[in-house]
Amino acid sequence: MKYKLLGNTGLFVSELCMGTMTFGGEGIFEAIGSLKQEAANKLVNRALDAGINFFDTADAYGGHESETILGKALGERRKEVVIATKVRFRMSANVNGVGLTRHHIMNQVDASLKALGTDYIDLYQIHAPDLYTPIEETLRALDDVVRQGKVRYIGCSNLTAWQIMKTIGVSKMNGWEAFQSVQAYYSLAGRELEREIIPLAEDQKLAILPWSPLAGGFLTGKYTREKEGGEGDRRTNFDFPPINKDKAYDIIDVLREVADNHEASIARIALAWLLHQSAVTSVIIGAKKMSQLEDNLKAVDVKLSDDELKRLDEVSQLAPEYPHWFHLIPSDRLPNASGWSDS
Repeated sequence: MKYKLLGNTGLFVSELCMGTMTFGGEGIFEAIGSLKQEAANKLVNRALDAGINFFDTADAYGGHESETILGKALGERRKEVVIATKVRFRMSANVNGVGLTRHHIMNQVDASLKALGTDYIDLYQIHAPDLYTPIEETLRALDDVVRQGKVRYIGCSNLTAWQIMKTIGVSKMNGWEAFQSVQAYYSLAGRELEREIIPLAEDQKLAILPWSPLAGGFLTGKYTREKEGGEGDRRTNFDFPPINKDKAYDIIDVLREVADNHEASIARIALAWLLHQSAVTSVIIGAKKMSQLEDNLKAVDVKLSDDELKRLDEVSQLAPEYPHWFHLIPSDRLPNASGWSDS
């Protein structure tokens, strides 16, 4: 296992992060996983033994149930690891039991601390934007929970590039704690992050933490043009995140060839591709079964050749959008004083 700095901090996190959305799931999250304490303990202990020191959860996963299970699974080893959790979504029927207001953040940070069984959260992330609450209110509340010692670092998830940059500007202008990480969807079947957010993260030295690196299980190899999953399958009940399936099947064809070269699973190669992306800090993996976790852990040992990386890049690359295609025009073909130049 390798370790990388988390954004502009001196904190090192493992290149694989264990996501716990499969712990205690209820409602829409039950389709992803509903592991109970004993099964979660085994997965967490195996992850720790493999060198993972980074765990991600959220208050919304089972109404703090995922946090509770994770906290118990870590037990006395809590101080050895970095725990990330999130706030934003509705947690009660109360009209104010949702969002990124000071009211909701202050209530939920205490609830998350209690559920996790800890007196501090390493990385506290906003789970999504809140268009009703001024970003200044949100950032000031987050700065306060850091100053209170309840939180050590803050991050964001599922924001646009302009929203992220605005928060950075507001934080700097006021001397408040700034986001250190961006948790976002990123996979071979979903590379939209590369348009704006990855260049922003590289410029501002923010950590990129990809969620759903296997595109909701689509990049595992069990999906083919002839057969799309089966009963009880995650995408059968929860077809998310959205992907271009025709293109994804083309990607899987190449993944299968590369996987055969390495005597590895398709999922392992899909994870390895992300680990080869320099902007990525830690890839969030999730598992329902020990066999899935064991396979995911082996991704850190896969070394893809330049040719393999090129083939995977070509089959999955984004079509250029404006203004990006304009930026690709060679400078000697841009207009000058005498008009457009062809030389």
